[in-house]
Amino acid sequence: MNDVAPPQIGPVLQKARKARHLTLEQLAKLSGVSRSMLSQIERSETNPTFAVVWSLTQALGLEFSDLVSGDAVARKTAQIDVVPADHVPLISSPDGTCRLRILSSPALAGKTEWYLVEIDPGGALVSAAHAPRTREHFTAMSDGFAITSGDATTVLNAGEVARYPADAPHVIANTSDEVATGWLVVLYH
Repeated sequence: MNDVAPPQIGPVLQKARKARHLTLEQLAKLSGVSRSMLSQIERSETNPTFAVVWSLTQALGLEFSDLVSGDAVARKTAQIDVVPADHVPLISSPDGTCRLRILSSPALAGKTEWYLVEIDPGGALVSAAHAPRTREHFTAMSDGFAITSGDATTVLNAGEVARYPADAPHVIANTSDEVATGWLVVLYH
């Protein structure tokens, strides 16, 4: 067992709550976490479950990584939230040939998601079927993409958009000799 202590998120949550001028009662209503639990978390008297932390980050508009790193007060300009480039979540395929930057807000997960997609030559983003009636919209920013949904396949040139069912197995492949980029929007129904 290692002796590394979990991050102390209580003071970070308290700072974020106060920066948003919220009382414990107001945050409790926004997050669904009881006022007494919030108080215990802020005083570092308890370590919350992942589900509780998730509810709090959603209610406060925080990135989970900021909360854990202790930098939870996001930079704001009037009504514009700015996520620093090094805090934009990145997902890589197991073989490293596909990279997706998650551009959508965590609050939209499972509803509408959008990504910047980068695939190395010969790489492919292979996906199992999503929930019924889910659709994807993929915009090729470079040549060389082949999109497969179910039994249908099409090739895209730069600037073209493919809209297809994502409730069947589907693939976005780079058939070119160069890194290919595009934008992916996933719409859940």
